[in-house]
Amino acid sequence: MASNINPDPFTTRPEIEGTFGVVATTHWIATAVGMAILEKGGNAFDAGVATAFTLQVVEPHLNGPGGDVPIIVHDVKRGRTEVICGQGPAPARATIAHYKSEGLDMVPGTGLLAACVPGTFESWMMLLRDYGTMRVRDVLEPAISYARDGYPLVERACATIQTVEQLFRKHWPTSAAVYLPNGEVPKPGTLFTNKTLAATYARILSEAESGGGGRDAEIERARKTWSQGFVAEAIDKFCRTQEVMDVSGSPHRGVLSADDMARWQPTVEAPLTYDYGRYTVCKAGVWSQGPVTLQQLALLKGFALDGLDPTGPEFIHLQIECAKLAFADREKFYGDPKFAEIPIATLLSDAYNDERRKLVTDRASLEFIPGSVEGFGGVVKLRRAEGQREAVGALGAGEPTVGRFGEVRGDTVHFDIIDKAGNMVSSTPSGGWLQSSPIIPELGFCLGSRAQMFWLEEDHPAALAPGKRPRTTLSPTMALRDGEPYLAWGSPGGDQQDQWITQFFLRHVHCNLNLQEAIDAPAWHSEHFPISFWPRTARPGVLVVENRVPKATIENLRERGHIVEVGPDWSEGRLTAASRVGVRRRAAANPRGMQGYAAGR
Repeated sequence: MASNINPDPFTTRPEIEGTFGVVATTHWIATAVGMAILEKGGNAFDAGVATAFTLQVVEPHLNGPGGDVPIIVHDVKRGRTEVICGQGPAPARATIAHYKSEGLDMVPGTGLLAACVPGTFESWMMLLRDYGTMRVRDVLEPAISYARDGYPLVERACATIQTVEQLFRKHWPTSAAVYLPNGEVPKPGTLFTNKTLAATYARILSEAESGGGGRDAEIERARKTWSQGFVAEAIDKFCRTQEVMDVSGSPHRGVLSADDMARWQPTVEAPLTYDYGRYTVCKAGVWSQGPVTLQQLALLKGFALDGLDPTGPEFIHLQIECAKLAFADREKFYGDPKFAEIPIATLLSDAYNDERRKLVTDRASLEFIPGSVEGFGGVVKLRRAEGQREAVGALGAGEPTVGRFGEVRGDTVHFDIIDKAGNMVSSTPSGGWLQSSPIIPELGFCLGSRAQMFWLEEDHPAALAPGKRPRTTLSPTMALRDGEPYLAWGSPGGDQQDQWITQFFLRHVHCNLNLQEAIDAPAWHSEHFPISFWPRTARPGVLVVENRVPKATIENLRERGHIVEVGPDWSEGRLTAASRVGVRRRAAANPRGMQGYAAGR
C-alpha cells in the first residue's frame, strides 16, 4: 500500500476501533440501537434489522416503510457474500400504455403512479429469519418506542417538511395531519411522534406473536400480516380510491394492489464482483446502479494512482472522466436482467475497457459517450438542465437533499455493521420518504416513488413493464482483501452514491487514508449525465466540488475544461464505513449533515 499522504491528519471524529463489534449509520440514534442489539447478544444481521426499522422512524424525510432496499451480507457460517434484493417491482397494472393514456411522457417523481411494491419489510424479515438469531419483538420494539414516545427531529427533516408545506396543506391533507402538528412546520429538536406508524408496527408484532411455533413461525406471521393482511389491504384501498396530485401537475390514481404485494418476495443472489489489485469489490446487479463502481474501477485500473494527492487535479480529473464513461453505460445498458439481457461481462472486460480508456484525455469531456456492444442497449435522449440543479420542488419531486443549502440532490440512509464473529452487513434503505406521496391514514406511512427510474420507451432496457424492477440508484458495497472479507461502505445520495463510494475507496487504497480520513477528505461529484429522477436532466461538463478542494486544483480543473461549481465546505456525501482485519473491527461516519455516527468497542 502507498504511504499515507493525507495533507491534514486532523479528523472530525476518531476512526472507531475495537474487537467486539462496530455500527456506522447515517443517524446517531440508529447507531445506538444497532450497538444495543450487539450488546444483547444479537449478531450483525439482527442489529441491521433493528437499525433499519429505527432509521425509518428517525429519518422519515430520507426513507420509510413504503420504500425499497438492497442488502449485501457476508455470513461467516455460510462462508460467502450475498445480495438480498429488496427492490420491489412495478405493479401488474403499470404499463407504458396506461401511463401514456394519462397524458404522461415520463413517470411522475411523486404520487401514487410512482409506487412500486414496497420491499423493505419483507426483506428485513428474510434477513432476520435466514441470517439473524432474534425474535420480531427484539428488532421492532426500538422503532415502535421512538415512533410512539418521540425522538428529536433533525434540522434537515424540518427543512424538508417546510419545502412541501403548501403541497401538504393544499393537496395531501393526510400528510399534513402527521407532519404539520398543530398546523405548523415542526422546529428542529422537537420531540416528534408518529403514533399511527407505532400502532401499525405494534399490530404487526401482536399478530406475529398470536400463535405458537417459535421464531420462524412468528416471522412468517409478521410477513403475512404485511403483504397479505391489513397493511396490504390499506395500501390497495388507498391506491384505488384516492386521486393524488403529483409533480406532473395533475392528480392520478395508483395502480399498486394487494395482489401485487402478496405475490412478491425478496430474492437472494450472488454479487457482481470486480478484482482490483488485492481487492474484490462486490456490488448488487444491473437492476441497481452498483456496477458503475465496478466499471469505474475497470477503467481506473489502467492509470497510476498510487501516490497521487487525493485533492489534486490529476486524481479528481481521472476519477471524473472515468465516471462519465461508466455512467453513460448505465444510462444505455442497465435494467432488470430478468427482462433484458445486459452485457455486463463485456462491460467489465479488459478488452472493452482498454478501448474505452483511450477516450480519457487531459481535457474534460463535454460529450455523452456510452459504449457500443452489438445488439444491446437503448437510445438515450439527453435533456439539458438550465441553470443550477433545483432542490426538492414544491411538489416534492426527485430525492430529498442533504445539504444546508439544498445543493445536493438525492439522498437516503445507509448503515454498515460488523460483529465479533466477523459477520458483515451493508445496506442502503430508501424510498417512501415523507414527500414522495401522501400518508396512508390507517398506516402512518406513505408509498415510495422508485418507479420514476423507468423509461416510457419500449426499446430501452429500463422500460416500464409489470413485474419489472426499476434500475435503482441504491448501492451498498463490500470488498474482500486478499480473499478475506474486509470492508463494508456506502452513502446516501442518488446518482452521487457511486461517485462518492468510488472516491472513498480510491483514497483508502491508493492514498492509505484510514476510514475516517477517507470520509472527511474533500469530495466532489459530476452532473455530466442524466439524473435518475424526474425530470432526468443532464448538465454536461459540470463538476461540483467542496470549497475545501484547494484553489490551485480548482483552477487547474477549469483549465482542463471542467465547468467547476464550488459548493459549501462540507456538502458532499454522507458515507459510512466499517472494516475487519483479524480480530480488529473499525468504523467511521460522516460529519456532513451532523447526523451520522459510528460506534463500537
